Amino acid sequence: MSTLVFATNNNHKINEIRAVIGSKLNIITLEEAGINIDIPEPHETIEENAAEKSSFIYNLTKKDCFGEDTGLEVEALNGAPGVHSARYSGTRDFKKNIDLLLKNLQPFTNKNAQFKTIISVIINGKQTKFEGICKGKIISELLGTDGFGYDPIFIPDGSTKTFAQMTMEEKNLYSHRKKATDKLIDFLMK
Repeated sequence: MSTLVFATNNNHKINEIRAVIGSKLNIITLEEAGINIDIPEPHETIEENAAEKSSFIYNLTKKDCFGEDTGLEVEALNGAPGVHSARYSGTRDFKKNIDLLLKNLQPFTNKNAQFKTIISVIINGKQTKFEGICKGKIISELLGTDGFGYDPIFIPDGSTKTFAQMTMEEKNLYSHRKKATDKLIDFLMK
C-alpha cells in the first residue's frame, strides 16, 4: 500500500479525502508526520497553489506526498472568489466570506458556480496533477450545518440540498474533491 503525506492542516479536507480513499492508500497528515507549519499559498491560480503545497512538503521531507487546493468560482463574479476563496473577506472566517460573496452577488440573476479542486501529487520526485469540478448554484440562504466553507450556500447540479445538508456519502456523489481524489487513486493503482 502506498503511503503519502497530505500537505494540509485542514481537518475537514483530511476527513473528506480519507472518506474517499478508505484503505486503498495510507494517508499521513502533516501533524502525524511531525510537521507543524503553514504552507504558503502565494500564487494566483488554484493549480499553482496545489503544486506549491506538494513541492514544499516534498522538498522538506523527500517523501511521496500530495497537496490540494480548492476554490469556488462564481460565473457572475468572473470566477471570484476562486483562488482567494479561503480568505475572500481578508480573513479565514467563512461566515464573513459567505456574507461578502452574497453581497457581491446580489445585483446578479446568474447564480451559477463551480467548485474546482486540483490535487498535485509527487511520487519519486515526479509531479502529476488531477482536477475535479462540481457545477452548481449559489443560494442566498444558509442551509445545513455539515461540511465547511461555502457548503451552506452551494447546491450541486442534480441535487436539491446544499453540501452542508448532506452526509459525507451524499456529498461524495457530487464532490469536486472526490472526483480529483478518484483520479489520484486510479493513477496510483496502475
